[in-house]
Amino acid sequence: MSAAFAHGLIVGKFYPPHAGHHHLIDTAAARCARVSVVVTASTAESIPLALRAAWLREAHPQAEVTIAPVVDDVEIDYADPEIWSAHVTVFRHALALAHGEAPEIDAVFSSEGYGPELAHRFGAAHVGVDPDRGRFPVSGTMVRRDPASCWRWLSPAVRGHLARRVVVVGAESSGTTTLARDLAAHYAARGGPWAATRWVPEYGRTYCEEKLALARRRAKATGLPEPWLDDLEWESPEFATIAERQLLWEDAAARTGSPLLVCDTDAFSTSLWHERYLGVASPVHPRARHDLWIHTSVEDVPFEQDGWRDGEAVRHRMDARFREELALRGLPHLVVSGPPHARLEQAVEAVDALIARGWAFTAPL
Repeated sequence: MSAAFAHGLIVGKFYPPHAGHHHLIDTAAARCARVSVVVTASTAESIPLALRAAWLREAHPQAEVTIAPVVDDVEIDYADPEIWSAHVTVFRHALALAHGEAPEIDAVFSSEGYGPELAHRFGAAHVGVDPDRGRFPVSGTMVRRDPASCWRWLSPAVRGHLARRVVVVGAESSGTTTLARDLAAHYAARGGPWAATRWVPEYGRTYCEEKLALARRRAKATGLPEPWLDDLEWESPEFATIAERQLLWEDAAARTGSPLLVCDTDAFSTSLWHERYLGVASPVHPRARHDLWIHTSVEDVPFEQDGWRDGEAVRHRMDARFREELALRGLPHLVVSGPPHARLEQAVEAVDALIARGWAFTAPL
C-alpha cells in the first residue's frame, strides 16, 4: 500500500521522550514514505540533546525515520511571527544537516496546539495525533514533575537513565547481599511502579567461582593438586572486567525495573578489592551514576566462613577502608548496623528520603 505522504515532519523537545511521542512517530511512519523527527533542545535544559536523540533512535529504528537533533535557544512565543520564523529557520537547518539538503515537507504530525501553524509555515498538511491525550495521558511536563508516576509510559532507555540507583557495599560477611535483597523486596511490595524493583547481584563472586572452577579443571587435566581460593593469582585487568560486567548487569536491570534499582556492589567497591588483592591503588574508575551508598558495618554480624572469604582480621580492615573511602570521595552514604531488621529500617529511611527529593530537571526554555 502506497504512503499517504512523501515526507512527514515531527518537531519536539522530547524532554524526555515518552509513549505519546513514540505513538506520534509510529503513526507518522505508517503514513509517510519517510519521516524526519527534529529534536530541539536548549542549552538551559538538563538532558543533553545527544542523549535524547540516541533514545529516539533506539526506540525508532525504522529505515524511514530520521532523527535530526538541533540546539534551539530561540525563546518561545507562539504569538510572535518573527520568533516563529526564527524557529522554522532552525528546523530547516536541522533537516538540511540530516539529509544533506533542505527537503520538501508535505505533512506535519503533531499532538500540540502549535501544529497547524507549524504545518502552515512548511506549506504542508497538518495531521493531529491524539491531541486530547486520550490514548496516552502523559506529557513531558508530567514526566519531569514525577517520573515514578509516569514510569509505564517511559522506554527502557529512559528508565535506565532515570532510575534511582542505590548501592550496598561492605566487607565480606557483613550482610550486603541480604540487605540488597531485602531492600528490593520491601519496595516491590509497595506495588504500582515500584512492583518491578530489582536487585543486582555481585558479579565478582560469579567471576571468582568461574575462575576457581577453571583452575581446578586445568589442575585435574595435568595431575596437579586441586587449587583453592587462596591459590588463585589475580591481575589488574580482571578487576576492570568485573567492574564492566557488573555495570552491564546493572544497566540491563535499570532498563526493565522500577524507579529504584538496588545494587549489591559497584566499581567503587571493586576498586577496594583490587587494592586488597594486588596491594596497589586500582585503575578501575566508576562510570555509572549512583545516588546513594549503604555501607553494611561488620558490627553485630558474626563472621561466617563459606569457603570464599578471607577471614575475620581482613574483614575488619576492609570495613575500615570502606568507611575511609566513602568519606574521602564525598559519596552520599550511610552506615547501617544492628540486626538485619534494624539495618533494613535504616536503609528504607534513607532511600525514602532520596525518593522524596524527586528528580531535578531544569525548566525548558
